[in-house]
Amino acid sequence: MYGNLIDQLIDSLRVLPGVGAKSAQRMALHLLERDRVGAARLAEMIVESVEKVGRCGECRTLTEHELCAICSNSRRLPEQICVVENPADLYAIEQAGSFRGKYFVLLGHLSPIDGIGPEQLGIDQLIERLKSGVVSELILATNLTVEGEATAHFIADKAKALGVSVSRIAYGVPMGGELEYVDGGTLNMALQSRKSL
Repeated sequence: MYGNLIDQLIDSLRVLPGVGAKSAQRMALHLLERDRVGAARLAEMIVESVEKVGRCGECRTLTEHELCAICSNSRRLPEQICVVENPADLYAIEQAGSFRGKYFVLLGHLSPIDGIGPEQLGIDQLIERLKSGVVSELILATNLTVEGEATAHFIADKAKALGVSVSRIAYGVPMGGELEYVDGGTLNMALQSRKSL
């Protein structure tokens, strides 16, 4: 409609979550009409981030270093691991400000229909951390969806077999809710009132 390059830019912006055809068109036209410097900076940062950002060797969150800032922080409690589905959930809990342990990021949830099993979620890597004998409590903060619950129960069974205490976030997070959209006060309450499985 606008020409090959502009149409490709609009189509490329649609990969972002929540961005439909009209929003992508508005963004593309804004960048080209009113903020070419911002567009160039955005393009540069996307390229640099894609090239330099990888996964933390311990918790699997996004980082540009071998270990993320949380895993390399000696003040964090290594005996507590909070398991989350994605980096956005980790950031949501961090913003709440009350958790002082470490994390493990699954990068999804069990979904056999989509071909996502324990191997894709790095559960073997998590089990190795639990076998080290350092971890005394595993806090399961997967989303309160059917898949999140199934994932939590699967991990809980593995952790209990190793003698690790397992708890699940509870009050305050609505069923079907996703952690990245929950406010800090609610997340604090959920962490403080977790229950054993």
